[in-house]
Amino acid sequence: MSSALKNLSDFNHTNIPNGLGMRIAVVIAEWNIEITGALRDGAIETLLKNGVSDKDIIVKYVPGSFELTMGAQLLCEDKTVDAVICLGCVIQGETRHFDFICDAVAQGVTNVSLKYNKPVIFGLLTPNTHQQAQDRAGGKHGNKGDEAAVTALKMVALQKSL
Repeated sequence: MSSALKNLSDFNHTNIPNGLGMRIAVVIAEWNIEITGALRDGAIETLLKNGVSDKDIIVKYVPGSFELTMGAQLLCEDKTVDAVICLGCVIQGETRHFDFICDAVAQGVTNVSLKYNKPVIFGLLTPNTHQQAQDRAGGKHGNKGDEAAVTALKMVALQKSL
């Protein structure tokens, strides 16, 4: 979780598995593309930096965060995909829309992961303001895309080790 005391991109203290041979899909919501594009860039850069080949990174787009789970499910059906990273951003507004979308995506990501027995990573920003989203998409709190990519690498490595 990002806070003033934690930078999402600070992984100097952890062991990040080498992603060589891993095939990772990234599904990105087009809504709030300024934010989700930065998350995508962070995730892909982190995957490449940690050994995942460019040819083993699949990038797909869906209209909004609600559609991330269907995108993840379609990608999980590909038996060569080791993990799916879901990246989106839902900014709190004046209606309960925020609550319904965030809850649906959280539940959907979990359900798809369990259904396909593959890591499906929750990379959904749920900030109160646009500034908070920017701070977590390459700003002063790092990049949630980095964190999601590292989580995918660790979960695939765990699964392969069992």
